[in-house]
Amino acid sequence: MNSPRASGILLHPTSLPGPYGIGDLGEEAYHFVDFLVASGQSYWQVLPLGPTSFGNSPYQSLSAFAGNLLLVSPEKLVDDNLLSADDLKPAPRFQAGNVDFGPVIKYKRALLEKAYDNFKRTTDTGERTDFLSFSQQSSSWLEDYALYRVLKDTHDGQSWNTWEPELVRRDPQAIAAARDDLHDQIESHKFFQYLFFKQWSQLRTYCHDQHIKVIGDIPIFVAYDSSDVWMHPELFKLDSDGNPVVVAGVPPDYYSTTGQMWGNPVFDWDYMKETGYKWWIERLQAMIKLVDLVRIDHFRGFAACWEIPYGDQTAERGRWVKVPGREIFTAFKQAFGEPPIIAENLGVITEDVEELREEFGFPGMRVLQMAFRDTVNSDLPHHYVSHTVVYTGTHDNDTAVGWFSSEPGIGSTRDENQIEQERHFCMEYLNSNGQEIHWDFIRGALSSIANTAIIPLQDLMGLDSSARMNLPASAESNWSWRFRASQLTAKLGHRLKHLTELYGRGRH
Repeated sequence: MNSPRASGILLHPTSLPGPYGIGDLGEEAYHFVDFLVASGQSYWQVLPLGPTSFGNSPYQSLSAFAGNLLLVSPEKLVDDNLLSADDLKPAPRFQAGNVDFGPVIKYKRALLEKAYDNFKRTTDTGERTDFLSFSQQSSSWLEDYALYRVLKDTHDGQSWNTWEPELVRRDPQAIAAARDDLHDQIESHKFFQYLFFKQWSQLRTYCHDQHIKVIGDIPIFVAYDSSDVWMHPELFKLDSDGNPVVVAGVPPDYYSTTGQMWGNPVFDWDYMKETGYKWWIERLQAMIKLVDLVRIDHFRGFAACWEIPYGDQTAERGRWVKVPGREIFTAFKQAFGEPPIIAENLGVITEDVEELREEFGFPGMRVLQMAFRDTVNSDLPHHYVSHTVVYTGTHDNDTAVGWFSSEPGIGSTRDENQIEQERHFCMEYLNSNGQEIHWDFIRGALSSIANTAIIPLQDLMGLDSSARMNLPASAESNWSWRFRASQLTAKLGHRLKHLTELYGRGRH
């Protein structure tokens, strides 16, 4: 993937403002696209768009193919005559700056169910035809996912491995009976997915009309409690009872002294090889239908995976196990030509990982916030090559302002002396007095040789640690940040546009 000099903003749609407790694909999403245009940007980068579960992490999705129903816009349902304006009232008094997921889920689910009831009574043949077409085109994953979600609902949200034994092992008679008995509920979940993909398609069309490209995100692993693992256990390293033999994570690093234990089941690559990596090809194909470029999270997992014995409490006893990445990406090339992939090559990166990335021509990532430990650090701009995507920070980092004012504590492996040394080096390197450190970070990224520069919206707004999206190895208060509409000002856009054009990243 070769690209001209350009830049964009990282913002997950859940962080958009709006009256319904969580950002969605409605009016505010279109306003954000307009802001990108006005500020001279070319890209909107989002996090994974799949349905979330306990913990609300988009990196632990219930499906590798389905969409997050919390992003469905109630107002667009009114526009499509699936709801009335009165159906949206009275909306609970949601928090403005954060997502309170419990009440949001309850409110949105009730609206979706009402929309489905209205759909069943509609005389709009166009809507019915579109739904039927979507169901047929998505049948390879939609039928199984809808059944999984209904069974999960009937089991009070419990993981599939706690269901009745005949459902756990997917006994054909039990599955057929469930499809029969739960037909209407299954159809409702298929309809909910239709609404998500319809609204996303409309938004992406608007992006294209405005010459904005969308960068999506694929987590390399899937959640254990997902339709993918339940319906296709042969794709994963599971024992005869369906439990993981090993789980994925990363060893101790910059983010955590005990490593990160994600808990995801690990792929059975030998089995996948026998199928020609069919599941992965279908997964990337589905993603390319949604976005223009695909960031693959934890790219190093395609060279080797950190496999942790199931049952361990930390990631420290894991080991690296080889993965046939070269074969997988060769299969991608045969299927897609030049797949539009960005490789997330952060963390403990070995020579074989970089060789794999370079062989297939995928740009890697650099994070400015991680640059100031020493002068040989590859995240320093003077070490970049042009075929790179630079970020001031990512969803896993603190904000630039938060990082600059940080102290030793939870989420940091740095002591007071290290923090002060990095802060001093940062100011010297960026020629900064620290008063507008976020703009100094933005200038450093935009002025670099990297072809692509991405700025989290929190850094553009100069927000502190309270606006952080995620704290790795932490289970509380993540993924909930939202901005207020009043924060996205024309003045902010004008300043960003000036720097964007100054450093040759204007819209093409």
